Amino acid sequence: MKLKYFIKDLDFLRAYNSPFKAPKLKFYCGKIALGTPYFYPRKWVKGTPKLIHDAVLKHIENEKKYNELNPSHARTIKSYDELYEERKSYSYAVTKKIGFDFVSLGWKTKWRSNDYRFEWSPMISFVFFKWQIAVTFVAPHLDHYWESWLYYTRETDKSNTTAERIAQCRKEAPQIWTRHNGDGTKETTDYYDLILKNKWL
Repeated sequence: MKLKYFIKDLDFLRAYNSPFKAPKLKFYCGKIALGTPYFYPRKWVKGTPKLIHDAVLKHIENEKKYNELNPSHARTIKSYDELYEERKSYSYAVTKKIGFDFVSLGWKTKWRSNDYRFEWSPMISFVFFKWQIAVTFVAPHLDHYWESWLYYTRETDKSNTTAERIAQCRKEAPQIWTRHNGDGTKETTDYYDLILKNKWL
């Protein structure tokens, strides 16, 4: 089952064999600086006495601050012992010292099931204590690229030719944007002209 999901996470690689320009690889080597995708590389572990203790103290501190700022809606703060017992069953995020992370293409839908929104680029990351080596798959004009590619792969009629599918994308999921400049002029860009391979323009 895990293999099935991993293969699905690699779906973005099909962009290399599509009418869209191939994403480029961006390499990073240095101190840990890239999230996977939001937080620095981390893992979840069972609570140790120190992790539980720190979490309880932080919770009590946050509750006290809330009560100070909202005296008319003050909340009852549970005792240290009660909170400690509750948090024994929790999992805690700790910094990953050594290990790999694979970040699949991040996207979501917003107003409709085919209203695709790009969130983050695919990435492979390896950390060794405080150091990180990462490879990010960077497409041109990120948002326009991946949102159009998702529409192409998931919404267009696969029985049609590539040209017909691109035409469907341009019609149903246009990427025409107008920018108004400070001098009163405006520029209109059709991002399909920038993200498609020359053969399909």
